[in-house]
Amino acid sequence: MDETAFVVEPAASLGARINGRPVTFWSNETILQCARRHGFYIPTLCELDDIDHTPGTCRVCLVEAAMPGRDNAMILTACNTPMQEGMEVETRSRKVREMQRLQVELLMADHAHECATCIRHGNCELQDVAQAVGLRQSRFADPALIAERPVDTSSPALIRDMTKCIRCQRCVAMCRHGQGVDALVISGTQHGTFVGLKDGASQRVSSCVTCGQCVLVCPTGALGERDETDKVIDYLYDPEIITVVEFAPAIRVGFGEEFGLPPGTNVQGQIIAACRRLGFDVVLDTNFAADVVIMEEGTELLSRLKRGVRPTFTSCCPGWINFAERHYPEILPYLSTTKSPQQVLGAIAKSYLPERMGLDGKRIRVVSIMPCTAKKDEIVRPQLVHDGVPEIDVVLTTREFARLLKREGIDFRSLEPSEFDNPFMSAFSGAGAIFGTTGGVMEAALRTIYYVVNGRELEQVELSQLRGFEGVRAATVDLNSEIGAVKVAMAHGLKPTRQIVEAVLAGTADFDFIEIMACPGGCVDGGGTLRSKKHYLNHAQKRRETLFAIDRNAKARQSHNNPQVQALYRDFLGSPNSEKAHKLLHTRYTDRRMETTWTVSEIWRELTMSTQIY
Repeated sequence: MDETAFVVEPAASLGARINGRPVTFWSNETILQCARRHGFYIPTLCELDDIDHTPGTCRVCLVEAAMPGRDNAMILTACNTPMQEGMEVETRSRKVREMQRLQVELLMADHAHECATCIRHGNCELQDVAQAVGLRQSRFADPALIAERPVDTSSPALIRDMTKCIRCQRCVAMCRHGQGVDALVISGTQHGTFVGLKDGASQRVSSCVTCGQCVLVCPTGALGERDETDKVIDYLYDPEIITVVEFAPAIRVGFGEEFGLPPGTNVQGQIIAACRRLGFDVVLDTNFAADVVIMEEGTELLSRLKRGVRPTFTSCCPGWINFAERHYPEILPYLSTTKSPQQVLGAIAKSYLPERMGLDGKRIRVVSIMPCTAKKDEIVRPQLVHDGVPEIDVVLTTREFARLLKREGIDFRSLEPSEFDNPFMSAFSGAGAIFGTTGGVMEAALRTIYYVVNGRELEQVELSQLRGFEGVRAATVDLNSEIGAVKVAMAHGLKPTRQIVEAVLAGTADFDFIEIMACPGGCVDGGGTLRSKKHYLNHAQKRRETLFAIDRNAKARQSHNNPQVQALYRDFLGSPNSEKAHKLLHTRYTDRRMETTWTVSEIWRELTMSTQIY
């Protein structure tokens, strides 16, 4: 949300009151905003200030307001009603409390009453509001209405369960205005209204790119990842299976919050210890594979530049790959063919690792812990499954990993930190660590590309011009060689990505190398990260600061200086982009464009639906 949206001159009058207390208010400030600023609590469900979303659909933020010049007080929604001079607002009158309670009771009429088995149990905004309004019964619950609501389990990544939807429209707003994907729509009418996908498509076959940002803003369990913790437990307790686990750079800085640690705390050691306590046989680091990706992608970029092929897009984000294939397949020839770090590690863990450790590769199952829902979609891509054997067997999101520890009775906070001990695939450079935040892939790549071209290290290792939270950033880096200056750009979030892709296709973008992260902030706020009630992306900065600190304190800060990466190429792959490396570590893409079939009347209905739900 634009932080300046309500930063305007305050009203001249101090005559407004909330619960009998004089308050000041800003021009165009809503009752809810004014109340919050002065410490008055008003329960809300549909509203989410972070994304400037105040549709007034849940009707829970009701207040009683006496307007100047009116004899009778009115019942109003606080989230979208502006303050007025002389207004008298009551937020806790008996009438208000009774109406709020009735509204929540009505919301529960077609809401599945399965709180104990819901993925949001104990972390649900609807539960909080039900407690806040004093709900003690649900007189209108109708099993027939609940049974009519659709549940879409077709996707390997996301589950869309409308029996738990409260029609807040946060997900639609995020998909449409936040990410610019516009896959979600409001379908049906009256009590049959639900969140669907365009053209009535299923979650699996739609324009959805499974970025998971909709999940982060959903207040209930209506949207969530496909839970695969049971599958992992089966692996762990099967004596015939060799379990290998990897975890992404962003996990170590975004996981401790689930257990009460400050945002951005580096819990790498505790995660290693937790994986060993769970019973994983081999604990590896996706950062190692990120260093390998830099070796492959950097070599690929230099080859393209020498051939005059530009620009090259990074390819490590599966949400971005889905977006390119489904929305802009004409851009696919510009994508690097290098696999993502997750898939690179899986491919090497089922080839190089068994050879070095004397393991039976057929018995290996690789579990990946990721801050991303699109990673679940990635592992089932036909290009990444060979003779029926996937490179990665299971992906657990950050949230699932937390549930797994709790299911296995592991007290995360009491664990003594442990260290990686695998001599083949666990070391990482600072460059690999910063993959987890926007701009990190580009910065890591330029460190190695500069060395390959010049035979010496880049003096200014930290490229500050590549760091920031703007949707699109650009910079020029002089390689001091026959290649000259390289023009780079970074985009995070799919709305800015759409802008830069269209500029490339129109021939108005002058770049050599472009990094894309589907999620705002990059992996540190991916769709599989921990959810915060009433907040969206509120810890990205602290998480990225910790990743930069890990880089700053690393023994090696460039991918090519990782000794285990050097050994991988010396003993197994030969050289970056060799025939063997290309077979194992590169992939291809497919045109999966989704064409809309909407009529003009359907488009008009969608534009006006938000005011007609109730």
